[in-house]
Formats: sequence, structure tokens, C-alpha cells
Amino acid sequence: MHLVFATSIVPAGEPRSGYEIANAAIIGALRRCGVRVTVIGFIWPGQVPNDPDETVVLGEIDVRTNTATALQKAGWLLRAVQQGLTFSSVKLRTSAPETVRQTLRRIEPYDGYVVNAVQMASAFEMLFRDRPSIFVAHNVEYRSAEENAAAATSALQRVLYTREARLLRAFEARAPKQYDFIWTLAEEDRVMLGVDRPSMSSALPMVVAQTEPPPPSQRTPEFDAALIGSWTWQPNRIGLDWFLQEVAPHLPDDFSVRIAGNTGGSIECAHPGVRFVGFVPDATEFLRQSRLIPLISRAGTGVQLKTIETFELGLPAVATSSSLRGIAQRPANCVVADDPRAFAQAMVAASRTPMPDLDGRGFFLSQRAELDRLVAEGVGRLRIVRSGVAA
Repeated sequence: MHLVFATSIVPAGEPRSGYEIANAAIIGALRRCGVRVTVIGFIWPGQVPNDPDETVVLGEIDVRTNTATALQKAGWLLRAVQQGLTFSSVKLRTSAPETVRQTLRRIEPYDGYVVNAVQMASAFEMLFRDRPSIFVAHNVEYRSAEENAAAATSALQRVLYTREARLLRAFEARAPKQYDFIWTLAEEDRVMLGVDRPSMSSALPMVVAQTEPPPPSQRTPEFDAALIGSWTWQPNRIGLDWFLQEVAPHLPDDFSVRIAGNTGGSIECAHPGVRFVGFVPDATEFLRQSRLIPLISRAGTGVQLKTIETFELGLPAVATSSSLRGIAQRPANCVVADDPRAFAQAMVAASRTPMPDLDGRGFFLSQRAELDRLVAEGVGRLRIVRSGVAA
């Protein structure tokens, strides 16, 4: 079977963001079950696709809002309003729908689509309806937009996020009628999207590692806690703000926290032990330098891939309930706390009396086996639909 994996950004380089990691996991599972996958989408400027023989690039694009000029942002907003699209989807309209349609014709013959995430799906909504298709819902996007609106710091942001939520809710209500099957990344999302029947969807367990993780090895932590993430993504930023403003004040002054990743500008914390270290060349090594990993999600939907990575590495963690979305079994060295004071107390306890590292290979193999099983089931449904269409 030959499927077109339509996505906003094609895989290029080592996957770093949660979006890129999830894409790599799903494409890998498709290929492990014998599917030929051709990826179509845009690429970051100056990059080269990981698999050029099975990738069709629509053009170079930089979709980051935090690095765009004021003029660029205004242009996106104007076009979004004119075309009735979300702010995130209109960025992909550097190629006209007819151009994308012509490109798809050059890929033929193929049997169906896997349309990856709402940005690509809503930007080119009418292009993927001529063959059997699966939609990958990375998150319940309308709910994330509503949470962003509630956390907005200005009236303009609140208006824009509210508009996004309205358009996303409408699209996500249409999706079950337009696609033959839906993959979510968390069981809770199937319920929120109204597709929680086996005939309509399944929730895919995720993996972060491309290969089986190594067994536990000796390490010498250099600080108490480590956080790493794309903090310019609003759901992540909501969690970071909660940690800095509500958890950190309850930590002892000598408790050391290192925060890696792009914050999109200046950010401060009054706690003397909190330091921002920016980009780190090796995320795994950075995490292994810490006694514990705080998993601080407070908003959003989908799965927290930083949680998956922590469990694959077998590292001790303190997690909010929201950070455990999509996790069937919580490792023994993960403590759950949602109250800020209780979260801080659990961090101190885990640092002062360290919990042991666990062997994350079992978690990884279990997640990957279930991922492969559910992906194969979804592909099987497309085969059934295709046979019905052909008949």
C-alpha cells in the first residue's frame, strides 16, 4: 500500500519539537507495517529532507510567529481574516491549493492519505477527499486555543485566540465526516472530539527514541532539576509560568533548577537557584545531569512527549496529572502532584532522597509494540475502504 503523508513541515534533521518527534514515530510505524510512505509538505529554509527519495517539498517556509516581523504577522492575520482560515493554517498558503493538487498528481499512483495535524488539513481542506484517508489529531486544537485565550495577557491576544478556537472547533467537528479514521495521541482526546468509538478512531501510544534506549548507567547529577522545551508554544509556556510563579517560591534557596530551550525573549524568576541555559547540544545528556525531571504541563491536549522521553530514559520525575495524558502505566519513580506546594515538596524529597533510575527499555518496547499494532489496524481500515470504493 502506498500512502501520502501530508504534513506542514517535512522531516529534516534530528527531530526536536514534540510535533517532529510524533511525526517520526508515526511514519516509522507506517513503514514497519509494510506501507510505502511518500511525505509531502513544506521545509524549513536551508534544510534537506531526511528521506529525499520519498519526500516531495512544496517549498521553503518559516512558520514561527515569535521570529516573524510585525509586517509578516500583520500579513498573516489579514490573509487569515480574508480567507476564513486560522492564523496557523494561512501560513501554509504560500502554495495555492491547485499547485498542491498538481503536485499530488505527480506522486500517483497512491492509495490514500494520512493528513497530519490541523494546520495542513484545514489549509488545504478540500484536497484530501478523493481517496481513503486518516487524520492525525495531535491535539484537540480548539481546546488549546480556548486555554490560550484564557491565559492571554492582552485584549488583542484574547480576541485572536478566541477566533482561532471558533474556527478550530468548526473544523474538528467536520473532521469525522471527512476522514475515514482518526488517530489521536491521547485517549481523552477521542472523547473531546466525539470520536470515541473503535470504528472511528484510536489513540496512538508515542515513542521518542528511534531505537531501543540503553540500559541504566551510572551518572553524577550536577543540579537538582532540569526542564527543557519549546517555551514559545503557548501551552508549554502556561506550564512554565505556573512552575516559576507558583512552584519555585516553595523551593529552598539552594535548590538548583536549569531550564533549557527557547523562551522567545527575556524571562525572569526571583528564585536564586533557577537559571535559564538556552540551547543545549544534547537534550538527553542535559536531562541526565539532573536528579529529577519536573513534568509541568498545565494546559493543552494530546500527549506530552517530554513525559515519554523521561520514562524511556528511566529518570525520576515529579509530574502534574496533565503531564500524564496518554500514559497507560506510570513508572514507580514518578510522583504525581498538582498543588504547587505539594509539587515543590515532592521535588525536594526526590532530590534529597533520590529515587532510583529505572530501565526504560520495557516502557519503550511496550509503547512501540502497541503503536505498531494500532497503526496496522488503521491501515487495515483504509484497505477495507479502498476495496469498497474500487468495488
